[in-house]
Amino acid sequence: MPDFMTALSALDAHSKAIDAVGSNLANLNTTGYKTGVAAFRDMVTQTVGPGGQIGVGVAPVTVQRQFAQGATQATSGPLDAAIQGDGFFLLRNLQGKELYTRAGNFRFDSSGKLLTNTGESVQGWVDPTGKVTTTGPVGNIVIPAGTLKPPLKTTTFSLDLNLNAQAAKGDVFSTSIDIYDSLGAVHTVSVTYTKKGANSWDYSISVPTADLKSAFTPVTGTLTFDAAGKLDSSTTAPPTVAVKGWANGAQDQDMAFQILNGTTGRVTQYAQSSAVSGIAQDGSGAAGMLKVAIADGGKILASYSDGKTLAIGQLALVSFRNSDSLIPTGDNNFQVGADSSAPVIGLPETGGRGKILGSALEASNVDLAKEFTNLMVYQRGYQANAKVITTMDDLTQATLNLKQ
Repeated sequence: MPDFMTALSALDAHSKAIDAVGSNLANLNTTGYKTGVAAFRDMVTQTVGPGGQIGVGVAPVTVQRQFAQGATQATSGPLDAAIQGDGFFLLRNLQGKELYTRAGNFRFDSSGKLLTNTGESVQGWVDPTGKVTTTGPVGNIVIPAGTLKPPLKTTTFSLDLNLNAQAAKGDVFSTSIDIYDSLGAVHTVSVTYTKKGANSWDYSISVPTADLKSAFTPVTGTLTFDAAGKLDSSTTAPPTVAVKGWANGAQDQDMAFQILNGTTGRVTQYAQSSAVSGIAQDGSGAAGMLKVAIADGGKILASYSDGKTLAIGQLALVSFRNSDSLIPTGDNNFQVGADSSAPVIGLPETGGRGKILGSALEASNVDLAKEFTNLMVYQRGYQANAKVITTMDDLTQATLNLKQ
């Protein structure tokens, strides 16, 4: 009977190994799937005669996951993401349990929650205003449809321009720039430059009185240039443009007029026509969200109707010292096992975690040729042990016939 049990244990083990190969082949095209490898172990031997030992079969097969990198495939999906290197996306299921996956084919539900294609909530950090903080706890990534980007009032503005060095004293050059108040309304700020004398220009900054509850007092100053047509080092920063009492009820605001770009002057005085080459200000109006996409690094970018793009979220990654101890739960997900190290949550490309690629997916790491080779080996092992059983049966029958 021990001989029968030995062969039967081998049949069971090889059957389980064939099941593992079958699962691998079935998931050949499953996003983020990790190959399961059958691990055989012999059972304790028994003593047969003086100093002799004989095996009693093979222990039940265990299947270990191989977390080798799968091929990265570019996609057209704006919410697709692939991990290149170590790490897992962090998920929570409906019961609040933490799960981990390498499959980054995500989607939004009707409430704007970022989910896997099987319904688990993707974890990370989010702030619709674009001030994402990644030092706090992670949570569900929720971006409601139709979200408006709040307006941002202008705090700095600048004009890059040249003032004609050949202009006569008293000549005037005027330009303007649109700025935003706290309600997102646009106002036109006018800047007038008047030739004061050689290498010297006065400027005056004004806001339309019609936009205010009371008349605006222009902000004035003087620009001085050196013999090379550049702003003289003695030129000081213009005073703050303080606007109080917007007629529409917006907040009062202070704006800095930047005449320097670092240490380089934004205004020159060359013998060329006075002209503006660039304008800039840091405000924006309210805008509707048009689309959301996951970019490289795991950043969640929102595109708005005003043409601006804002980072409103960040995907989290989880790392384990012994990821091969994770237990598959189905649906491309894993959970911690009894021997798993504590999960460490953080940003991509930190703490040994890999990087995230947007509009890409990680393919299964199943090696088709290797699986077919294993399949043939396990089949031969099954057939050989089946032959052991039939041989033992013949021997048993022959032994029984000796009594007749």
